[in-house]
Amino acid sequence: MEKILTCIHKRPDALCRLICFPWAGGGSYPLAYWGKLLGDSIEVFCVRFPGRETRLNDAFAKDMTSMVNEITTVLFKELKDIPFAFFGHSFGSYVSFAVALHLKEKHGLEPVHLFLSGAHSLTSQAFLDFKNISLSNVKDEEILTHIQILGGTPSEFLLNEDLKKRLMLTLKEDLRVLQTFSFEKAETDIPFSCDITCFNGSEDKICDVQEWQKLTSGDTSSYELPGGHFYLLEPSNESFLTKHITRCIENAGL
Repeated sequence: MEKILTCIHKRPDALCRLICFPWAGGGSYPLAYWGKLLGDSIEVFCVRFPGRETRLNDAFAKDMTSMVNEITTVLFKELKDIPFAFFGHSFGSYVSFAVALHLKEKHGLEPVHLFLSGAHSLTSQAFLDFKNISLSNVKDEEILTHIQILGGTPSEFLLNEDLKKRLMLTLKEDLRVLQTFSFEKAETDIPFSCDITCFNGSEDKICDVQEWQKLTSGDTSSYELPGGHFYLLEPSNESFLTKHITRCIENAGL
C-alpha cells in the first residue's frame, strides 16, 4: 500500500480521507503535504504513479485501465470502511475520475466529493484534439517549451540533463496513458451522486468546465483562481483550496 499511496501526516482518527492525484510527470509530495494543511478530521493520501520517486524502477503504466486497476486494488482496501473524497489536478483529475468510476461500478463505492482541477471536460474539443496527437512525433524541444510555458517545474530539474530527460520521459508516458482513456456518457446515465467542484487558473485555457457538472446529480460549483495551469502552487491559492476542501468535506454530513 505504501508504495502506491503516501501519507506524510497520519490522522488515524480522521472521519474522512482525501486521496490526491498529481499531474502528468509530477510526484506525490506537493499534494501529500496538504495533510498538514487540511482540518483535523481529514487524513490526506497521495497516489504515487509508477516510474517516479520510490517507484522509479517500476514500469510505466501501459494504459488507463491498468493504472486504474492498480490504484483501485489498493484503494478499495483502504476506503471500504471510511468516507473519502478525491482531488486531482490536470492528468490527476482524469485518473481520479476514472478511479471513481471503477470504484462505483465494481464496488458500489463513491466519493463524498470529487474535486477536479485544471482539466478540460472529457467531451471538449481540446481534450479530443489531444487524444489525436501522435506523441511519438513530438520533439523533446517542443515538450520542454511546453513545460516552461506551463511553469510548476523547479528550474534545477530543467538545468540538469539527467533530470530533464527523466521528466520528459515521465511526462510523455503519462500523456500516453491519458490518450487511452475514453468515456461516453449515455443519455440517461448520470454516473455520480456526489458533489463536484472544479478549480482552474484564470490564465489557463480550460475548456467546457461546465460539462463536468453534468456527470452528477449532486451539487456542483466552479472557482477560478488567479494564475496559470499551476495556480495551485501559489501559497494564497493553496490556502484557499485547502480551506475550501476542508469546509466541503466537513459539511458533507459524515
